[in-house]
Amino acid sequence: MTIAHEVQPGSDVRSGSAERIGVMVCGHGSRDAKAVAEFAALATLLEDRFPDWPVDYGYLEFARPVIRDGLDRLAAAGVTRILAVPGMLFAAGHAKNDIPSVLNTYAAGRPGLSVEYGRELGIDPKMLQAAADRIRETLAAAPDLPAHETLLVVVGRGASDPDANSNVAKVTRMLWEGFGFGWAETAYSGVTFPLVAPALEKAARLGFRRIVVFPYFLFTGILVDRIYAAADEAAARHPGIEFLKAPYLAGHPLVIDTFVERVREILTGDNRMNCGLCKYRTQVLGFEAEVGLPQESHHHHVEGIGTGQGAPRHGHAHDHAPGHRHDHDHDHHHHHDDGHDHLHAGAGGHGHHHPYPHADHPLGPRTLKRG
Repeated sequence: MTIAHEVQPGSDVRSGSAERIGVMVCGHGSRDAKAVAEFAALATLLEDRFPDWPVDYGYLEFARPVIRDGLDRLAAAGVTRILAVPGMLFAAGHAKNDIPSVLNTYAAGRPGLSVEYGRELGIDPKMLQAAADRIRETLAAAPDLPAHETLLVVVGRGASDPDANSNVAKVTRMLWEGFGFGWAETAYSGVTFPLVAPALEKAARLGFRRIVVFPYFLFTGILVDRIYAAADEAAARHPGIEFLKAPYLAGHPLVIDTFVERVREILTGDNRMNCGLCKYRTQVLGFEAEVGLPQESHHHHVEGIGTGQGAPRHGHAHDHAPGHRHDHDHDHHHHHDDGHDHLHAGAGGHGHHHPYPHADHPLGPRTLKRG
C-alpha cells in the first residue's frame, strides 16, 4: 500500500478506504496532579491541530486514564487506524519498550484495528528553540549580565540508556554555543550521574557570576520541584552567585509543532527512531549484555495508581517504521515522578533483568543516598 508523501491533518491516506484515523498520545504518568493536568492539556492542544481526527491520551502508570483507556475510546469512536506517539523527550526504556509493548498487546487482540507507533520528540530544531525561549524568558527578567559571565546547567530526567542521556548533553551543548555562555554543565534528576546537587556544586566552583538552572522537562512534577529546590540550596551555600531557575518546556507552541510532526511522520514513512546507538541493538560500551533482550513491560503493578483521577475525556528486528515493533527488551531502570527509584537487579530495585552498570557511581543516586 502506497503512503502519500504529503499528508494534511484530517485526510485519510489510503485511497478508497473506509478507515478512520485517530491520534493517541502516550505518557508516563505522575502522582503529581498538576503534571497530569498539563499532559491532558497537551492532548487538547493537539485536538486543535487535528480537527478532523479524534485525539486521546493515556499513561503507563501512576495516573488515569491508562493507555488502553485512551485506545478504547478511540476504538469506540470508530477509529480503525491509530497513530500513537510517545509523549516523551527522548527514547529510553519507556518509549522504546514499555509503550510499544502495551500498544502491541492491545492491537494483537483486535483484528481490523491498526496501531502504528511514532518516535520521540528527540533532538529537533523546534525543541531547541522552545528551550532557548524558556532561557530567554528567565534572562529577560534578570539584571543584564554578559553571556560569558553566565554558566548554564541543563537538567535531564536521566535513564539507564546512554543514548538518551547523551541527547541531554547534546541539548546542553547546542544551547551553550547558541547563547555564547561562558560554560555549561549537564545534570540528571535520577538513575544516572551526575545528579543535580553535585553538578551545581561543581558549577559554583567555576567562578561564574550567574548560574541558570534549566530543567529540560515537558511537564512539572516532583522531579522538577526537586531541581528547583536543589538550586535554592546551592544559592544559599553560595550567596555571591546569582542562581536563576528557568521554566520547563510545558505547552510551548514549538513543542506542539514537534508532536504534530511526529504524527505526520508515521503517515509519510519518515518515522525513524535512532537505532545506531541503541543498547538493545548495538554493542554499546558497558551495556553489551543487553543486546537482543526480549521486549516486555513492567508497569502493570502501578498502572492507574497515583492521583486517582485524570482529566475527563469526551464521550532487532528493529524496524522503527509505521507498525513499529521491538523484539528486544528496553530500559528497566526507571526513576519515577512519584519520587521512588527503580534501579533493578542489584541496584536496589525489583531484581529483574540487567542492573544499570554504573549504579554505584559516586555522583549517582545509590551512592549519594548512602551518604
